[in-house]
Formats: sequence, structure tokens, C-alpha cells
Amino acid sequence: MRHVQFLARTVMVQNNNVEEACRILNRILGKEEIFDQFRRTRFYEKPYQVRRRVNFEKCKAIYNEDMNRKIQFVLRKNRVDPFPGCS
Repeated sequence: MRHVQFLARTVMVQNNNVEEACRILNRILGKEEIFDQFRRTRFYEKPYQVRRRVNFEKCKAIYNEDMNRKIQFVLRKNRVDPFPGCS
């Protein structure tokens, strides 16, 4: 039986360029964090290390969300006052 998570990951080799296809596949797997999951499950991770990692990932996600929100606010267009706070 096929695993659902591997069903849609097909990379076609064009012009016998296997290296390029491998790079594309590695990029796809890296973006979907398959390599990170593999590296984490390769060795036993102690419970306190799991808690630290999960807490760090939560904090990092919150920080990135806030930063993205701030960046989108600064880059926003069509404002009533194009330079707020500078009058």
C-alpha cells in the first residue's frame, strides 16, 4: 500500500539530467520538512529535548507570524495618510 504523503511527489527527469531532478526533489522534501522529520526520528530524543524543541518551534512560529504581520503593515499600499506619524 502506498503512503498518502508520498503519492504526489513525482519528479520527471528531463534530457537525462538526473542531478537537476535530484535537486528539485531535495528542495521539495526540504520545504515540506521531510528531512527534518527523518533526522529527528533517526535517534532517540529525550523527553526534555522534545519539550525544548517544541517550545522553541512554537516561539519561533509566533515570532515569524508577528514579523510577517509587521512587514505586511509597512508594505501596505492605498493608505489614507501615506506617511503616518510624520505630520
